[in-house]
Amino acid sequence: MARIDHYLEAHAPQANTIVVGVSVFALDEGGRLLIIRRKDTNLCHLPGGVQRVGETVASAAVRQTKAETGIDVEITGLIGIYSDPEHVIEYGPGDVRQEFSICFRARPVGGEPRPAGESKAAEWVEESLLYELPIHPATRLRIQHGFDERAEPYFS
Repeated sequence: MARIDHYLEAHAPQANTIVVGVSVFALDEGGRLLIIRRKDTNLCHLPGGVQRVGETVASAAVRQTKAETGIDVEITGLIGIYSDPEHVIEYGPGDVRQEFSICFRARPVGGEPRPAGESKAAEWVEESLLYELPIHPATRLRIQHGFDERAEPYFS
């Protein structure tokens, strides 16, 4: 079963778990954002994934970004912590997660964009073109907060 994001849906399935997820907001020297397009949903997302036992959330963010995009990043800050109970992600029967994602700011330090793993595309995108892409509202919020360069991290 493909990943299904439910957001503000009255008939969404009930979440039964919370898993620590990470995402990365990384801009290149030209101010373009690193974006992936997922194979399972065809939506564009920030690179990221699940933290593994034995690693920090920051190292999970670095690992997942490299795995999904081919880009090596250095974490430089925290954009926010996102845990809206109205956003649940369904991965299959019996696996429905409440959103819990930590979004980091990072800078690229090497590599070339290439899709891998769950991504079918990885690319640097101009901010003005992001509004034309299919992006889930929860991801758009993280992207907006990244471009806003908020003084304090967001949390929900």
